[in-house]
Amino acid sequence: MADFSIDDIRAGVAAGVINEGQAASMIAIANQRLGYRQNMGAEDEPFELFKGFSEIFVTVGLGILYGGFMSVAMLVGNPVIVMVLSAAITVALAYYFTLKRRMILPSIALAIVFAGSIGGLSVFSLFDLEANTPNGYDVLATATIGAIGMLVYFWKFRVPFAMFLFGLFGAGIAFSIAGIIAPESIFASAFIGNADGIFDISRNPTMAYTMLIFGILAFLGGMSFDLRDPYRISRLSACGFWLHILAAPAIVNVVALSLLNLDGTMGYGLAAVALVIIAIVALVIDRRSFLTAGIIYIGIILAWALDTGSGDDWSIAVTLLVMGASITALGTWWVQLRSVIMRLLPDFPLKNRLPPYEDAA
Repeated sequence: MADFSIDDIRAGVAAGVINEGQAASMIAIANQRLGYRQNMGAEDEPFELFKGFSEIFVTVGLGILYGGFMSVAMLVGNPVIVMVLSAAITVALAYYFTLKRRMILPSIALAIVFAGSIGGLSVFSLFDLEANTPNGYDVLATATIGAIGMLVYFWKFRVPFAMFLFGLFGAGIAFSIAGIIAPESIFASAFIGNADGIFDISRNPTMAYTMLIFGILAFLGGMSFDLRDPYRISRLSACGFWLHILAAPAIVNVVALSLLNLDGTMGYGLAAVALVIIAIVALVIDRRSFLTAGIIYIGIILAWALDTGSGDDWSIAVTLLVMGASITALGTWWVQLRSVIMRLLPDFPLKNRLPPYEDAA
């Protein structure tokens, strides 16, 4: 009989043969016996959008079906009823495609439709659509209702992508709070002259600090899932992945743009240091997705260092070569670099609950 692999255990979880706790226990025992890194596959940060073309086919069908439903619903003329029916139909379909069939891509599509339905229901119920400008409290109420709705949806169907949608509503809450505290902050970047002003602490502190707090909260939420699934074999890891996808841009945008907008060399130097720290954090928590948001700023700093602002084609080419080589090397030797860093770091709380690294040298 062929040896069992981690993929076989994951398949058992997906098929409902064993639960996630049992799967985690089985893999933990196997890892203790043989060493985690020896058994870990080439992909140590699992990410899956669909399991086969059948899921794409079903998702296309659901999209056409929903388009037909919306076409019929438009004839009803009552948007509140349309949104209620849309949410109800989505839940009914999720019982089959998510709970029974355990299909990934259709489940993501249904979660998006449910979020849109809840958001649309809130908008049509709370907003004064005839007003020229939105009321900050209405936006806050809409985002809050949406966030609660997605939490309930996640609790029922356990779709990791629902946490991403919950996070988007959370960003809406942060955005609306900033608008209530300082109404001018919402449109401040338009008067500053460029869009990055909205994340600059020196020019738009209310919005920048609010989004930074949101990013930190999303990061802590992602870590709460990661710490419960250090071997990255259950949907808890996937939930953490989606929250890190939200956390990284919010944190990196505020930190990097605020530093890059400082005058002189000091701003670029501090931004480079901040990005190095972010890269180390990404290595420590073993999340490439957390570092991805910083890639564009790495390019900006390299461009400045090589004086690409002059339009020198050679400088631009060298920037791309250095940046590409650096990112490729980081991705290629991620495990080895992480092992070195984790060995150099002293013991700290929860270090033993992060993904294993002992045998990664």
